[in-house]
Amino acid sequence: MNHSFFSYIFRMRYIARWALMRNTRTENVEEHSYEVAVLAHALAAIGRDVFHKELDPDQAAVAALFHDAAEIITGDMPTPIKYNNPPMKDAYRQVEAAAQDKLLSMLPPELVPAYEPLVRESDAGVRRYVKAADKLAAYIKCVEELKVGNCEFKKAAEQTLSALKDMDMEELEYFMEHLLPAFSLTLDELQ
Repeated sequence: MNHSFFSYIFRMRYIARWALMRNTRTENVEEHSYEVAVLAHALAAIGRDVFHKELDPDQAAVAALFHDAAEIITGDMPTPIKYNNPPMKDAYRQVEAAAQDKLLSMLPPELVPAYEPLVRESDAGVRRYVKAADKLAAYIKCVEELKVGNCEFKKAAEQTLSALKDMDMEELEYFMEHLLPAFSLTLDELQ
C-alpha cells in the first residue's frame, strides 16, 4: 500500500496564503506552520515560565506544525470567506474533517494514533495556544506588510489585533508587550 501522508505534508510549501491580498512577499502554509509552531512554543513557555501554568511548550509546537495540514487538500480558504458566514463556516468544517480523514488514511494504521490528535487538533488546551499563535502569526504578517508600506493590510491588522485582544490570554498580552514591538523594527534598528 502507498502511504503518502508525509509526501502530502511536504507539499504545504505549494499552498499560498493571503490569496485575496496584494502581498509584498508571498507566504505559504509550510512557512506559516513553522512560524505558528515557534509562536505556540513561545506562548506555552510564557504560560509555564512566567505565569506558572502546567504547559508543555514542545507539545504546543508539534501540534502547530500540523494545524493546517488539511489545507494540503482543501487549499487555504481566506478568513473573510471561511468565518464570516455561518453556513459557509459549517460547510468548511465538514470539508476540513473530510480532508483530515483523507490525510489520516494515508498513514500506516499503526501510526494513526500518533498523528490523529495532531491533524484533528483534538487537545482543547493545546488547540487554544495554537489558535492564539495562528492569530499572532497573522498579525505579525500584517505588521511586516505595513512596515514596508503595504496599506492593503491595514484593515486586516486592525481586525486581527482586535481578535487577539478578545482571546483574553495573559500569555498573548505578555508577548505583545515584551516581544512584538521588535517586529516593527528594521534590521539596522534590531542591532
